[in-house]
Amino acid sequence: MNSESAVIEIRDLKRRYGKVEAVNGLNLTVRAGCCYGFFGRNGAGKTTTIKCLLNLLRPQAGSVRVFGLDPCRNEVAVKSRLAYVPDAVAFYPWMTVGEVLNYFASFRAQWNREIEADLLRRFGLTAAQKAGHLSRGQKMQLALISAICPEPELLVLDEPTSGLDPIVRREFIETVIGAYQSGEPEKRTVFVSTHLISEFEGLIDEFTIIEQGRELLTMTADAARERFRKVQVRFPNEPPRLDLSSALRVRQEGREMELLLNGSADRLLELLRANSAEIVRSESLSLEEIFLVSGALPRN
Repeated sequence: MNSESAVIEIRDLKRRYGKVEAVNGLNLTVRAGCCYGFFGRNGAGKTTTIKCLLNLLRPQAGSVRVFGLDPCRNEVAVKSRLAYVPDAVAFYPWMTVGEVLNYFASFRAQWNREIEADLLRRFGLTAAQKAGHLSRGQKMQLALISAICPEPELLVLDEPTSGLDPIVRREFIETVIGAYQSGEPEKRTVFVSTHLISEFEGLIDEFTIIEQGRELLTMTADAARERFRKVQVRFPNEPPRLDLSSALRVRQEGREMELLLNGSADRLLELLRANSAEIVRSESLSLEEIFLVSGALPRN
């Protein structure tokens, strides 16, 4: 990818807390107009990376560029073009919802009041409600409205479904990202850090999984679904001994077997058929399933 077209570009980023390496040599590139997933277990280095993007933390080694700019040297220029929603949000409790939104709007060059009114209606919020009386989920909804209304080029979300009712999470995320990207999708980029990956299934274009501050896997979502597959087979008799070492996981119960495959589907399916196996089902893994098995991937 041409670095000039990258919205986010991280090279060999390192950041430690005392003796703990929070981020250790991370590389990552996010192209304009995509919804990029940033996945990792708790403590993997996701929030530290985001804070380096926003100049809330200074990198100790490596480089970070947002819109081609160094966030440390060009903080105002970078932040004027993005919006950030952290995993925990707070507002002045004496303000009403309308006053909170007007407050945020005062710092922005533009503010879409139509989107504001539409999202307030969709989320069941009113301008007269006191911020101090909102639930945790309602505060997150308000934070997301305030992030989307200025129509930034980059939307950075850190666990955006935190505190939301599980029943409404998926619809909520589709509404937010749909409203954000509806204007100029080729210029609207989403960078989302989450452990609730299933709720972003179908929205993520590309993703990176990190572990202990290092990149474990970076792929487009389509390529990942093609590469990682779940295969269920049935043998007419007791399964023979086969070399299935290239499979990420093998489960056997009687004459049936389930395999999770990493790019070796054709060869293994040929081996199984040659040993009289019936292919009962072959399907792509979801992004969440890929994340869960990523710990079994070989390290670079």
